[in-house]
Amino acid sequence: MKESSSPIKRHSALLEFSREHHFGLLLVWKIRQGLKRDIDLIRITDYTVFFFEKDLIQHFKEEEKNLFSKLPADDLLRQQALREHEKIYTLVDNLRKNKMNANLLTEFADTLENHIRFEERILFNHLENNLSEDELTKLVEEHGKKVIDVDTKWDDHFWIIK
Repeated sequence: MKESSSPIKRHSALLEFSREHHFGLLLVWKIRQGLKRDIDLIRITDYTVFFFEKDLIQHFKEEEKNLFSKLPADDLLRQQALREHEKIYTLVDNLRKNKMNANLLTEFADTLENHIRFEERILFNHLENNLSEDELTKLVEEHGKKVIDVDTKWDDHFWIIK
């Protein structure tokens, strides 16, 4: 059976998290573009680590504080999300130490993409089904709209074909 590619109807409390996920998927695309175009691996890795430090770390912290913590500690999907965050932290640490590893960049991109897809398709639905309307409404107040401007602070747009 073919998987639907139509947008997921998302509760307004999770829309900003989903919007931020778009930028995470854009990072995945940029890494893959760089690898496909045979861009110097240090350039790709430096940008990946920069994006992680300026965007993803905060996003992860807010998910852990404002979303995952709303589920019981023994919730299997909460545990999976936390394990995946830890794996991504570890991959970034490895990238910092080994900037010339295309396989590591590919693993990071694949792991981040799979994690975002898991959150969007499974975890967010689980949260919507398990949190009260009041809890979801409170999330909107806790996680306000963010300005995503990471690329304005980075000059090397290696993913753009000139």
